[in-house]
Order: sequence, then C-alpha cells, then structure tokens
Amino acid sequence: MAHGHRQRLRERFLRYGLDSFTDEEVVETLLALGTPRKDCKVQARELCKRFGGLALILEASSEKLQEVKGIGPKNIFALKFIHEVARRFLRQQLQERRQIRSAADITDYLCHALSFRDREVFVTVFLDSQNGIIDLEELFVGTAHVTAVYPREVMRKALLKNATALIFAHNHPSGSLNPSAADMNMTRQLVHAGDVVGVKVLDHILIGGPSSYYSFAEHGILEADRRQGDVRIS
Repeated sequence: MAHGHRQRLRERFLRYGLDSFTDEEVVETLLALGTPRKDCKVQARELCKRFGGLALILEASSEKLQEVKGIGPKNIFALKFIHEVARRFLRQQLQERRQIRSAADITDYLCHALSFRDREVFVTVFLDSQNGIIDLEELFVGTAHVTAVYPREVMRKALLKNATALIFAHNHPSGSLNPSAADMNMTRQLVHAGDVVGVKVLDHILIGGPSSYYSFAEHGILEADRRQGDVRIS
C-alpha cells in the first residue's frame, strides 16, 4: 500500500514537478528517504500541524523534531540533508553571479539562510571592483534581539580579502522589518568606517521572513548617513 502511494508521488513529481505537492506530501517524501520501508504519512501530517509548514520543519532542531512520535535520527537526517543541499545550492548560485546590482540579487539566499534563525546573525558579503562576490561570511551572532557588531573587525576582514565594496545583512527573529535605533546607528558607523578605509558600503539588508526584507539602500538611508557628520567608530 505504502509502496504504491510512494510510486504515485514519484510519478506525479516527474510529470508535474514540486508545485503539485502539498507541504505534507513533500515532508512525507523526505521522511521516506530516511526510512524507505516505513509509512510516513502520519508523521508528516503531525509535523506540518505542529510546526506550521515545510520551511519551519526544515529549520526545527533535531530535538524538537523527535518530539513527534515516529520521528528518529534516520528520517531527521533526510530532512536536514536536503535543507543543507538547498542552502549550498543557493550560496553557490549566488557566488557565481558576475555582478550584484541590488538587494533583490541576493535576498533568495539571505532569506533562506537567516529567516528562521532564533538569534540575530550578522552577515557580510565581500565584493570586488565589479561587484562580483569574493566571499560571504557570518561574522557575528547575537541574541534574539541584538547583535554586537564591530566595524573595525569588519573592515579588517574587508581589507584582508581585498574587497572594494560590502553588503551587510542581519535577521530579526521577531519577523519585524522596522530598523531599530541600534540598527540605524550600526549602519551609520559601518558606512563611515568604510569611507575611512576606502571600502564602499552598498547596502544593509534586514531579513524578517522567508520572502521579506528591508533594504537600507532602497530607502535612501545609506546616502543620508554619508551626508551626516563624523561619528565615533567603535
């Protein structure tokens, strides 16, 4: 019975693609990769009910996943493995871009990487003179509400990598896309630190959810910061 059901799922995917699947069917198929002889429909339904959808299931900790009856290390491996494959694919796809023109060029990766983190994570994208990506690195990890960012350390890294431009991003675990006063001040310090060493800050992007972001550059904040007077760089 389970074999016939899985065969139908495989045939549907090959014919119509993933858009023909519900989240529950996607999770069921992934769980079955880890436990191929076990019917995983009940577990998939319970995971979707408890966590609220595919993205939240993939981001959940192993400990939380195992609270669902019938979920163990083997099918958790399948969930985590496919999630990391997707993350690597998006990162490599991003790094292969010849030029970053706007926040929209990098938000797919950033939303996937940051939107479900339970602590604030500060990411720096290091760019060359053609705005091609040299590297992308998570530099600082904070709490659920704040991240301590050190502009001197950021610029030291930029100079070591021979970067001429930078894009910053960090997440708000609350989902809010409203820049805080601390976010504004941090951005101002980073812009001025970059100006001091000759590295241009192109954008600071806030990630609030799987497809939601706020670009400081798109809202004209970076240029306003450059027009302000000197600030003390910490």
